[in-house]
Amino acid sequence: MKGFFQLLILLTLTLTFAIPLSAASEPDNQKTIEIATYHEDVTGDGQKEEIKLKGIRFGQDSNYFHNVWADIKGPQTKQWKIVYEGGYNPSLQFKDLNHDGVNDVLYQNTENETKALHHYQFNTLKDEKLEKIEVPESYTITGEFKQNFKASLLLDPSKDPIIIDIKDHAATHIQQGIYDKSGKLLRQKQLTVDPITYFEPTFISKSKGFGLKSYQQVNGYNHQDKLGSIRALWYYEDGKWIKLKQEFKSSSEPK
Repeated sequence: MKGFFQLLILLTLTLTFAIPLSAASEPDNQKTIEIATYHEDVTGDGQKEEIKLKGIRFGQDSNYFHNVWADIKGPQTKQWKIVYEGGYNPSLQFKDLNHDGVNDVLYQNTENETKALHHYQFNTLKDEKLEKIEVPESYTITGEFKQNFKASLLLDPSKDPIIIDIKDHAATHIQQGIYDKSGKLLRQKQLTVDPITYFEPTFISKSKGFGLKSYQQVNGYNHQDKLGSIRALWYYEDGKWIKLKQEFKSSSEPK
């Protein structure tokens, strides 16, 4: 009987190790997914490269990609790989942001499923040289509550602040103890200005080509108290981003 059980154990082990590794299911956090395929000339040689955006999900039921990259294959034997930051809804666009006559590779994803915060990465591959184009940086913008249900927003230290009418938020601000019912300011409080959360490639003119429009949220007493957004237009010139203009748009204005 003892010999029978030893034989049974031996057969079980033999069958277990005889199963080919390829038959085992690949873990979801290691399975490569082809998100999208594009065909664009990003080197400037007049021929379109094949660009495959790929990623690995965090898990089977997750829409979050913890690894994202682009495999770029030229008509010849040249190949490149661009590694990106993880997130939701990864995608690519192709616009000539640095105005060298060749489309750049623009990557975008969202930090969370609400699509409120975005990640960006811009790369150029002209003449088969892979380089990164830095994104515009947020400037320091300050603001504060003022008397009579108003707020001031300083976009440019060399200019006067913008005065914002926030009467539409009066009930909330009274409840929070910032104002009394007559509009008297009961306590000093700064506005909260978020970093740039969204970029949008924008056509400026035939002579200038494309630039970027950026969006920054301006909040009152917390991030749910949205007063409006700062919208700026950027242009890439001589290796840096120049802010052409910016404006504040109140949340009470029509979109």
